[in-house]
Amino acid sequence: MPQRMDERERGLERRGLRRLALVEVSGPSMTPTVNTGDTLIVRYGARVRPGDVVLLRHPLQQDLLIVKRVVERRDGGWWVVSDNALAAFANDSRDFGAVPDELVLARGLLRLRPPADVAAQRTVRSAVSWAAVAVRPLSRRLRAR
Repeated sequence: MPQRMDERERGLERRGLRRLALVEVSGPSMTPTVNTGDTLIVRYGARVRPGDVVLLRHPLQQDLLIVKRVVERRDGGWWVVSDNALAAFANDSRDFGAVPDELVLARGLLRLRPPADVAAQRTVRSAVSWAAVAVRPLSRRLRAR
């Protein structure tokens, strides 16, 4: 039986906020854009364009969620790459090919970098200083491949 949404949930749905989620990142493949320990705010169902950072299901291991940058549209789906050219194992479209649309789940909106030392964030000035570098929109920069 379908559940009924209350008024608050309907309001969130209308504004697209029910589609937002927090995703914790592990691994070096997207460094320097996203580092291990960073949290991404992602939006499920958002339109994807070249340059976007996206959350997707790994095409060969669909229980694994990965974060990559969309480069272009190709036959069979989206070509996605890692930002870290020095990563020993890229785990991107160079390994598994184009990613079908149904495996691209969400577009990254913001990166939240954790404070280096939570105890050190005791003053308003230190908290503002941390926030100035910790909260960043995910750029649409494209890299030559």
